[in-house]
Amino acid sequence: MLKEFRFPDVGEGITEGEIVRWLIKEGDEVKEDQTLAEIETDKAVVEMPSPYKGTVLKVHVKEKDIVKVGQVLVTIGEKGESVAEGAAEAAKAEEKPAPATGPSVVGIVPESREEIQEVLATPKVRKLAMELGVDLKRIRGTGPQGRITEGDVRAAKVAAAIPKEEKKPAFKIKEKFDFYGELERIPLRGVRRATAKRMHESVSTAAHVTHFDEADVTELVKIREGLKAQAEEKGVKLTFLPFIIKALLAAIKAHPLLNATLNDQDEEIIVKKYYNFGIAVDVPDGLIVPVVKAVDQKSIFELAGEIQTLADSAKKRTLDLADLKGGTFSITNVGGIGGEAATPIINYPEVAILATLKIKDRVRVKNGQATAIKTLPLCLSFDHRVIDGAEAARFMNDLVAKLEDADFLRRAAHSLPESIVL
Repeated sequence: MLKEFRFPDVGEGITEGEIVRWLIKEGDEVKEDQTLAEIETDKAVVEMPSPYKGTVLKVHVKEKDIVKVGQVLVTIGEKGESVAEGAAEAAKAEEKPAPATGPSVVGIVPESREEIQEVLATPKVRKLAMELGVDLKRIRGTGPQGRITEGDVRAAKVAAAIPKEEKKPAFKIKEKFDFYGELERIPLRGVRRATAKRMHESVSTAAHVTHFDEADVTELVKIREGLKAQAEEKGVKLTFLPFIIKALLAAIKAHPLLNATLNDQDEEIIVKKYYNFGIAVDVPDGLIVPVVKAVDQKSIFELAGEIQTLADSAKKRTLDLADLKGGTFSITNVGGIGGEAATPIINYPEVAILATLKIKDRVRVKNGQATAIKTLPLCLSFDHRVIDGAEAARFMNDLVAKLEDADFLRRAAHSLPESIVL
């Protein structure tokens, strides 16, 4: 008996993925739970196990293709079975009228039963749209915040029954040259495609404002230098980031709105009472933000080791989905590259992100004298719907104070997490 394996809903709002690599081909015998393909989502590269055993009769999509949740990936059956015969039988079954559940209307049925893309609609409304053959992406919702209602779906079904003039297929030409010279076309795929979508969602939703400041980290540089040998004995590379996390944690505890999300639907601010910090990792085709969980329960060396492990896994694309979930605040560190200032985009639905730039000697006036000190530029982007500018400024004042407090930094370096006096 023919069985269609469709791209399953793996959760976390994932609606599509890209076929990275097929591990089987047509004609292969597969076992239940055998990995069929590696599929890249906007979260990670995941392995797709087969829910059936049998012969791979047809592979429906190619490598590098984008597939939607619910789209058929492969057809599996008994050796000698024909996919065409199975399709004919399915077509006959579809010709039988379905039991009526209400007034009969004629509409346009989608070419495939793909999962609806990211739209504001409840599972009940999505199910109704699927049953009526209505494409939610073509509906403008009349509910709160543009949410699509059952009435919108039914109205779209009626509108779809009105005959429309048939359009002739248009051929799309992609030029290799424009007026000025040669062009190269790079497909928007994988991490870059996911990054583009998330950045657009963030700037289209949150009210971005960026606050700039800097900290005198002369003492921090000395303290970190004195601990490098001890860190190497523990097998970790000690960067400045674990110290920044400890200072950031102290500032966030004093300003909890920075550790929150905004629920637009219920019009409420949800303050998180746990501290999971996302660390942006630069990979060849975009950004991946793995999450360091429970930063308040880890020592400086534990944080350094976990950051190193997550960054390595991100670059190798071996992160688990769990490594990308649960973040409450994000940090993007471009200090190894350079720069004086930046306006980072919030990792929505979080409400703030901190960018740290290059530590270097800069001339500043101290005690009436111009002197070179080591400074760290800090750039905080925040959602002005949740956080006021004054609150952001007070938060940055506290963060700078902790980064300049040598006693605090030493306690953070030498004490167990629960004994650090913030």
